[in-house]
Amino acid sequence: MKVLIIVDDYLPKSIKVAGKMMHELALELLNSGHIVTVITPDPDQSELYTINNFNGVNLLRFRSGRIKNVSKPVRLINEILLSFRAVRSLSPWLQTNPHDLIVFYSPTIFWSGLVRYLKKKWKSPSYLILRDFFPQWVIDNGIIGKYSVLAYLFRFYERKLYQSADAIGIQSPANLKLFSEMYPKILNTQLLFNWASPLGIIKRTDQDNIREKYSLQDRIIFFYGGNIGHAQDMRNLLFLAERMLVFKEAQFVFLGAGDEFQLVQDTIANKKLTNCLLFPSVSQEIFSSILSQIDVGLFTLHPAHKTHNFPGKILGYMQVGIPILGAVNEGNDLKNVIEDGNAGLVSLAGDHETLYQNALMFLDSKHRKEMGKNARKLLDSTFSVSTTARKIMSVLNKQTVKRF
Repeated sequence: MKVLIIVDDYLPKSIKVAGKMMHELALELLNSGHIVTVITPDPDQSELYTINNFNGVNLLRFRSGRIKNVSKPVRLINEILLSFRAVRSLSPWLQTNPHDLIVFYSPTIFWSGLVRYLKKKWKSPSYLILRDFFPQWVIDNGIIGKYSVLAYLFRFYERKLYQSADAIGIQSPANLKLFSEMYPKILNTQLLFNWASPLGIIKRTDQDNIREKYSLQDRIIFFYGGNIGHAQDMRNLLFLAERMLVFKEAQFVFLGAGDEFQLVQDTIANKKLTNCLLFPSVSQEIFSSILSQIDVGLFTLHPAHKTHNFPGKILGYMQVGIPILGAVNEGNDLKNVIEDGNAGLVSLAGDHETLYQNALMFLDSKHRKEMGKNARKLLDSTFSVSTTARKIMSVLNKQTVKRF
């Protein structure tokens, strides 16, 4: 079978979890005997598109506007134009290279134009990997009004996105339930957890040996790696770091990019958080090397969320076998998944005391080692890429019916 994957971030240029996850999925499909092509935007290239072979995957990059690290208005315009620019750039190639299945990833919500074009040309089914409910989460967080012009615009494109999918994979049982309540007429959904492959050999250089470079040899490193934005409520972790200043062995390391990077930087300076280090985003190779040096993996979600995401960063923590310490919005069943697997400790966002008490548990090496082993087991049992690939490919065996 020939499978086309559409995603707005991809390796080797991407440092985000989505790019890494989709590459692991592509490799799993490739190893199962399928031919895999990936379409992704690239604002840095001058040609309409380029095609290269990356680890056996056909990688099509089309010229686009910038959608990362730009102002929100510029990002919005360039995201709305994603499908138009993809069709304009790639149509000659797409018309002569039909695929049997179209797999597309959201966010972004603006792929429906491209997917509908391909379905019309190829008569192929499509599978949407839906990782968060946009614009619901920005409405929940008060970033835009529920009845604002932007909300209506985003709802229009969200609706088009779901209409273009023959099957929709949703990342948690709670989100699956919430989706069915929000969109009762959409019946073509299934549970599709995030996924990861086992890590290979990790190479480490002097450049990314943070223990040596920053004299952290005897420290217990609490690490946060990924998006540093409003949706994560970084103040939660900064408050924890401040309370743990009295424990000289505890060290916090924050790494990533996002609209709260400056907030984290300013808070560390203003509150004199000498137990904190902040780094900008790094390559996937360096990120994996840093992961292999840490002791506890951190994550946090904003308490105002009504949707129930499973942050992709927890997969990296599971890959290297370290325990997970986090905070979730109320009702998020990620808490049950992690704690039932004895892979970490999770509190409710805003419950600073429980988060603090949980962090203290990980100052004990026995607890860290036990939960770290269980985190690795949880990856194999629940978040494997092979299970994901089988679920996605199953859409080819079903009669596709529009249900919206």
